[in-house]
Amino acid sequence: MMFARVVLLAGVMACTVVPAMADLRMCNLTGSKIGVTVGYRDPQGWVTEGWWDLKPKDCETLLKGALAARFYYVYAVDFTRGGEWSGRSMMCTKDTAFTIRGVEDCLARGFDRNGFIEVDTGEQKSWTIQLTDPGQPLSGAP
Repeated sequence: MMFARVVLLAGVMACTVVPAMADLRMCNLTGSKIGVTVGYRDPQGWVTEGWWDLKPKDCETLLKGALAARFYYVYAVDFTRGGEWSGRSMMCTKDTAFTIRGVEDCLARGFDRNGFIEVDTGEQKSWTIQLTDPGQPLSGAP
């Protein structure tokens, strides 16, 4: 994928607890179609998964069930306007649907390497990430 690289100086990730279910969810509050990937650590090590396509003003469950970790990582691409929401945590991705084990040697293993945004869930069992247009301050709350 060739998109203009946009450093995440913004892109709000406002977080709220979803009481009805225990999942990691993302809501796309932008006017664009967004592609999302997620990274996390499980008992066997690092995992990245993707892609979820979120329509404008839509929500999607990224991981089902009670969250087992405090930190999750997100990388998102704006398919409509170009650009991305990225951070400093480097992990492996690819252009088509994927589940990748490990975050080392991405390029040597035939994958892309992208920077993911760290999301602190505060050890909650459910978390919803709200992705908004760039230009908004980064904030979060349980």
